[in-house]
Amino acid sequence: MAKSRRAVETRSAAEIFAANERANQLLLERLDPAAWRAKPVGGVRTIAAIVTHVHNVRAKWVRLNAPQVGVSAQLHWARCTQDEARVGLAESALRCEEMLALVAGGGVKAFLRDGWAKAWPLGMGTNGMEMVCYMVAHEAHHRGQVCMLAHQIGFQLPKDVMYGMWNWERLWGLALR
Repeated sequence: MAKSRRAVETRSAAEIFAANERANQLLLERLDPAAWRAKPVGGVRTIAAIVTHVHNVRAKWVRLNAPQVGVSAQLHWARCTQDEARVGLAESALRCEEMLALVAGGGVKAFLRDGWAKAWPLGMGTNGMEMVCYMVAHEAHHRGQVCMLAHQIGFQLPKDVMYGMWNWERLWGLALR
C-alpha cells in the first residue's frame, strides 16, 4: 500500500491542480455559449453561477491560506461572460498552484477551507496532498454539475470533451507546457 501512495506523490500538488484546471478549461472551451446563462428547471443555479462559484471559492482559499500570492478578483455570476470566466479560472488556478507550492515549501502549515471551519493541519511530508484532494474533489463535483445541466437543458457536450476530462495522461501534458 505504501508503494502506491508514494507513486501518487511523484507529482506535486500544484501539478495535480494544474491538470484539474485543464479539465475545467476543456469543458468551458467547448461548452455551447447558449448554455452559459440558460435557466435550468427546478430553480437550480445556472452554469454561469456554478463556474463563478468555483472561481470565487478558489479566491477564498487563497485569501484564507496564502494571501501573499495575490487574491483573484471575485466574478459575479450575473455579469460574467463565459470568456471572462475562462480567463478568471486560469488566473485563480495559478494563484492556487502558487499556494500549493508554498505548502510544499513549508510556507502554509494548515488548510482553512472556510472562515467558519476548523483548519486542517497539513501533515509532514505530504506536500499539500490533503489540501489538493479537497480542492480537486470540490471542482470535480461542480464539473459534473455543469455536464449534467448542459445535457438537461439540451446542450450535450461533444464526446471528445466528455472523454477528455478523464484522460489525465493528456491533461498532465497540456497542463505542464
